[in-house]
Amino acid sequence: MAALNEILPVEAVLLDAPAADWREAVRRAGDLMVATGTATDAYTTEMIENVEENGPYIVIAPGLAFAHARPSPAVLGTGMSWVRLAEPVEFGHETHDPVELVVGLAAQDAAEHTAAMGALARLLADPGTARALREAPTPRAVHALLSGEPRAAHRERAAVRDAGDPHKILTVCGNGVGTSLFLKQTLEGVLDRWGWSGHVTVEATDTISAKGKANEAVAILTSREIARTLGDVGVPVKVVEDFTSPAEADRVLRDTYDV
Repeated sequence: MAALNEILPVEAVLLDAPAADWREAVRRAGDLMVATGTATDAYTTEMIENVEENGPYIVIAPGLAFAHARPSPAVLGTGMSWVRLAEPVEFGHETHDPVELVVGLAAQDAAEHTAAMGALARLLADPGTARALREAPTPRAVHALLSGEPRAAHRERAAVRDAGDPHKILTVCGNGVGTSLFLKQTLEGVLDRWGWSGHVTVEATDTISAKGKANEAVAILTSREIARTLGDVGVPVKVVEDFTSPAEADRVLRDTYDV
């Protein structure tokens, strides 16, 4: 699978970009992916429509929006973009507005970018690295930080300690390939730290599939907006406000398992 710095080239980094509103901010991220050959203009429209249809759930942490849409013919290859805005804009999120950083994603399928998503999740989970990324003075400085994650490929998985079937947790977003994967990576990091990787699996999925898979899961973790869309699915639906926060993922897991 591609590394983060391979699917987010320096040419796809734009700093201090003007944007009048959230649509223009998402359009900036889309334009970069068009310029680097990742997608067509139609995909930018699809990213904007995703927010119009599903709400601002793509705002996954304070000041950070993760713009994406479903895989479609408008996606030419897997790639990402990075837009730091000159002035923050409102997306309409209850707790994380205003947004100053928009990360764009286009993927032909979920498997192609899972490793890169994990790398980005780990980078943003570290307060020092996250601050350095937000304050980087040049696109090359951003790219250098994205290239310097030495532990990503060497995380040890805990051994299975019993013969029972592992529990399943679903992470859900409107499309199943963007924010749900980001939350999955954050949760798996906490499960690794607990030594529970052999006991609990995490599956990223979309809202439609989640309703059919709910009876397989012990809980569904998602944003407030998607939780409203899901409604009562027969298992606990727990809201995670900050998808980049291991501390919040830890809290929600403890609540789920009464730890």
